Amino acid sequence: MKETKYTDINSRTIDRWVEEGWEWGIPVSHEEFLDAKNGNISIFLTPTKPVPREWIPDLGGKRVLGLASGGGQQMPIFAAMGAECHVLDYSKRQIESELAVAKREGYEIHVYRADMTDPLPFPDGYFDLICHPVSNCYIRDVLPVWKECYRVLKVGGRLISGLDNGINFLFDSDNEERITGYLPFDPLKGKKSIEQIEEEGDGVQFSHTMEDQIGGQLKAGFSLLDLYEDTNGSGFLHEHGVPCFVATLAKK
Repeated sequence: MKETKYTDINSRTIDRWVEEGWEWGIPVSHEEFLDAKNGNISIFLTPTKPVPREWIPDLGGKRVLGLASGGGQQMPIFAAMGAECHVLDYSKRQIESELAVAKREGYEIHVYRADMTDPLPFPDGYFDLICHPVSNCYIRDVLPVWKECYRVLKVGGRLISGLDNGINFLFDSDNEERITGYLPFDPLKGKKSIEQIEEEGDGVQFSHTMEDQIGGQLKAGFSLLDLYEDTNGSGFLHEHGVPCFVATLAKK
């Protein structure tokens, strides 16, 4: 019997979430695409704060990789800016959304259904920009991903990423008012089988320290240029201004 991979569970889970109307699976509208064509750029790596415009260079004719960035939210904006767009995602539904938006707006996008825990299927120094919204909470070890990002970026290329700082894993999911979890959070080290985890329907998610997240980028060779914090966008922690995410700008 073939062993179940946790990343396969996450792929199926996100497919289901998209079908149920998950906010990170709703593509940009035609009007939002036209706004971007007119220079009104709004890209989100985390729930509420858009990426500062100065983080994103002139992308005319440049290659951009959306890493675990399917869903038709970030990549259409880059396409509107004149970029050659590539997106890698392990969710079939998220890839379908990318293709649907590209067809609707009349641009080409290169899609790759692949697991980001495997080596990226690109040559060294291929991309000018990598966009990696909050998604590495679905993988256990982030350092190999940072190393691969560094490898496939050109010298001077940029990595923009959204990172979960782990606080969400501490609190109960119903009202976020009680600490019920622990850090680091790794369900694969618990008493539940991977089949039980899949039945619960929340996917296999992991907390990561800032040593893993930002320190990992530095270990991979990146220079950190800027960062900002963000909240969940709703709920008890958001109402109390608790930052649960960090977005980073790094350069090779």
